Amino acid sequence: MTTHIESEEHTALRSAVSALGRRYGRDYLVQTVAAGKPPTELWSEAGKFGYLGVSLPEEYGGGGGGITELSIVLEELGAAGSPLLMLVVSPAICGTVIARFGTDAQKRQWLPGIADGTRLMAFGITEPDAGSNSHRITTTARRDGTDWLLTGRKVFISGVDIADAVLIVGRTEDARTGRLKPCLFIVPTDAEGFHRHPIDMELSAAEKQFELVLDDVRLPSDALVGDEDAGLLQLFAGLNPERIMTAAFAIGMGRYALAKAVEYARDRSVWKTPIGAHQAIAHPLAQAHIDLELARLMTQKAAHLYDAGDDTGAGEAANMAKYAAGEACVKAVDQAVHTLGGNGLTREFGLASLITAARVARIAPVSREMILNYVSHQTLGLPKSY
Repeated sequence: MTTHIESEEHTALRSAVSALGRRYGRDYLVQTVAAGKPPTELWSEAGKFGYLGVSLPEEYGGGGGGITELSIVLEELGAAGSPLLMLVVSPAICGTVIARFGTDAQKRQWLPGIADGTRLMAFGITEPDAGSNSHRITTTARRDGTDWLLTGRKVFISGVDIADAVLIVGRTEDARTGRLKPCLFIVPTDAEGFHRHPIDMELSAAEKQFELVLDDVRLPSDALVGDEDAGLLQLFAGLNPERIMTAAFAIGMGRYALAKAVEYARDRSVWKTPIGAHQAIAHPLAQAHIDLELARLMTQKAAHLYDAGDDTGAGEAANMAKYAAGEACVKAVDQAVHTLGGNGLTREFGLASLITAARVARIAPVSREMILNYVSHQTLGLPKSY
């Protein structure tokens, strides 16, 4: 599944990452989930080859590319059955925010490790009572001398148990207006007052989900990322890559499921011909392929706009890409399971667990309904209902 708009370098990157992914494959990921372990071996090898850091600056050990390249890495690993969720979080969100807005010291401290996979950073924005409304975030930071004291709660934070730090979205009081404004802090996971509790998920994933409780976590002044007054800009600098990478994650998963279904439909004969010869089987698979290809085009557009510095254009395209990819992924997985019939629900064929996993792309990091709201208001100029 290559496209005419990709460069030779991008095609070569796809091929190389695909080869790595196939060496591990779905069985590796299933085994790590069963063992309750993170996919450390694949993560380390991807870091060693430079795939984790393709979007980070060369001067800090990265590949000097952008989200375009990083989304290729995630999509191809997913298509091979071994997606790495923390690619969305550590290099794409946290690495991007620090590379764009961090101090020189923060860049030196974090980017080389994020790029080679030896250090990992989680991202904390979602709260129990805030949901999609980030304006209702109640995690607050207040000054105590030159230090900050951070208090609040976060939920559905991925990979905290394997992270060295969490990039926490909080709020500080504006000295001029007294209003709360967003800000981002690097919080070490071993900080005093930092507590994590695993969330029991039905979802089978190598990366665990956590609730965080921050109880007057004391942070030095240099834990603040970037300008205290540019928090919203910095936040969206991380959220657009998150949407683009979630789209890539979904497309990879959809491609994996579709490939399994196509192989089965080609080989399985019930009467005289393979079941894939019947249009009732073939056409829905063809439609799933078309939808995945269309979603990928929008994902590529969003990544190119982001890498070109067009944050506004990228915001619109990233939301559309996430929406399209989430829908395409769910349909592809559903059709794949349906194509295999009873075999689609067996552990042997490994598609049933994707039924739950595919829904993640519809829900996170923002629901499809909120994306439709965004397009209604921002793109079409319709009035808000809230």
